[in-house]
Amino acid sequence: MPQRTAHDQLLSVLDLKEYEQVALEELLMLGRTTAPDLSEATGIPQARIYGVLESLANQGYIEIIPGRPKAYQPKAPEGILDRATENRRQDFESYRQSIDDVRAEFIETFRPLYEQASEEVSPTSELFHVVDVGDPSIAETRALYREATEQVNIVTKSFEYFDRVRPSFETALEAGCDIDVLALDPTHLSADNQRIQREIVTEIADRYPEASLRFSEHRLPWRGTLIDPDLTYETGKAILLVEEKHVPLHKRQAAVTENESFVAGMKRYFDLIWKYDSLDSSPAP
Repeated sequence: MPQRTAHDQLLSVLDLKEYEQVALEELLMLGRTTAPDLSEATGIPQARIYGVLESLANQGYIEIIPGRPKAYQPKAPEGILDRATENRRQDFESYRQSIDDVRAEFIETFRPLYEQASEEVSPTSELFHVVDVGDPSIAETRALYREATEQVNIVTKSFEYFDRVRPSFETALEAGCDIDVLALDPTHLSADNQRIQREIVTEIADRYPEASLRFSEHRLPWRGTLIDPDLTYETGKAILLVEEKHVPLHKRQAAVTENESFVAGMKRYFDLIWKYDSLDSSPAP
């Protein structure tokens, strides 16, 4: 049973329906087999098994072998993952096209309503809006990386969320952005966070040498990301999380701002820490 649980966790990345996941797992263990035999092995009703196999074939995870009866064979594990990535890419391209198709009409229809409502509610823009820490804050961070055109400044403890923002991080690098990562000196981290930081820092140094990385000698009161800060207050966006020791992470909120003056002020703070209060290499913890 523990082995099956481990299988379930790995297969969950494919986002399959329950019967599809059960059938694919069994096929990977059995190899080529027939629908009736697979139904018997998995407990999937015979009335459902053909539809399940057809769906897996349409997604490119298995092959249908002609014959009487037909046989079904799984793709190799690496082929399954490659096809899953391609499926998601095609879904995204299709979704992006549907957005592009309605963009002009959407903006023409709703922009006047938005502007009128904004003027009636408040003559000035809010300094911040807040999002929950977790998926919402990660989504905002990804968006900032993708929007950046010149510079990304990151303040983090161990950059433990790096895998979740990696594609957008790479997008910013490919766009020619200067990326500076200010991590916390590992002596201020728990043993587990020291290990996480060490792995991520090593990976960034090896795979993304264009990015600069330093370590703050002292604890910092906030973490987050600034993009395209401008000391003339023309551009800049940011997401910030204030350090709150006694508040569980899942109960915290992050502040998002498009106030160029505020971002410029945070940039001055970042530059001072970067230049005078950080090290260019991590001392042994």
